[in-house]
Amino acid sequence: MAKMAAYVVESGEDAFRKIFKFYKRRNPPPDLSDVIDFSRSAPGDQVIPAILDPGGVSDVEAARVGLQPVRDWRAFGLQSYPGFMFISNPFLLGSKPFWVRQCLKTYPQKPNVCNLDMHMSPSDTQDIWDKSVHGLSCPHSRKTQPKTLLDSLRWVTLGYHYNWNTKTYSANHYTPFPADLHSLSFQITSACGFPGFNAEAGILNYYRSDSSLGIHVDESELDHSRPLLSFSFGKSAIFLLGGTRRQDPPTAMYMHSGDVMVMSGQSRLLYHAVPRIVAAPQGHPALEMEGCSSASTLHDCSMVEPLSETDWAVCSRYTQSARVNVTVRQVLGPGQSFSETPTSHQKTDADQTEGPHDQLADGESGTRRSSCDSDIVET
Repeated sequence: MAKMAAYVVESGEDAFRKIFKFYKRRNPPPDLSDVIDFSRSAPGDQVIPAILDPGGVSDVEAARVGLQPVRDWRAFGLQSYPGFMFISNPFLLGSKPFWVRQCLKTYPQKPNVCNLDMHMSPSDTQDIWDKSVHGLSCPHSRKTQPKTLLDSLRWVTLGYHYNWNTKTYSANHYTPFPADLHSLSFQITSACGFPGFNAEAGILNYYRSDSSLGIHVDESELDHSRPLLSFSFGKSAIFLLGGTRRQDPPTAMYMHSGDVMVMSGQSRLLYHAVPRIVAAPQGHPALEMEGCSSASTLHDCSMVEPLSETDWAVCSRYTQSARVNVTVRQVLGPGQSFSETPTSHQKTDADQTEGPHDQLADGESGTRRSSCDSDIVET
């Protein structure tokens, strides 16, 4: 990465965009040897151990949302990124399928908002899961099956619903934030030294194997003193974390299923992007290894429920070729309200077409689609 960074700075093109294009490249495929893999990393010159607060979350509280005891978490930071924390899959065996089901079955339901609402009536998007389950659970080849609504799902917003056009939140566009996701976020942030985190907004992005997430900064929240959480499920991805300027070369890292990132402090307003979805490295446990038989590891007091065989079949099949990312934010700080002047528009990748900051781009050709577009571009 150091050699590549020197090259892009000398080239005169902004470093982040250059490295983004490098990892997005399809032919020839990029060299991934510089990508940090926290699931296999040990502290070194760049990767450092992160300090957690095991006393902030009891074992019972952690288990209730499907997490291992905090003392067993493998948490890291990066030398050049104060406030950035990476937790390598802290979930109990058998609990990730529940969270995947919530992302596919529960959170897309009304009154939450999704990209399909821009093209379809509320009645048509009311039961995305029920209208998709037969096609996704069918044992035949997916290529021979018509696309389901779940296949066309690209984003869902929760709590304070993000306005993609104005890049703001507002008091009059709000629905109750899911209690289970709030509890999961609260336990994670408490263990990371941020007690009292209030999950108020969530954005779920649904990636296909050829999707990417453009270069952006998350700054629409009125309070930046609270961390930004990111949960990954399904296929792995390459994540790029840069600096406060586009000229700052980013660091590349894998995000595997179950990984959690916390961006706080100086890292809260850094440029970042996802140029590529990838298969998990050999030997990394896949979600399908956590089938219904692993439900016995869940505690009786847990809000994490075992999946039915049908639900498990759909979740397993979906995550074999797709990735779900959940970002959770606290929008308002103590005493803040939306009567204040909204924050400035988010910084976005100038090369993208007009649209939301975290619109996904499909396909090798770089064809863009707005986040309100339900069409899938196949290559």
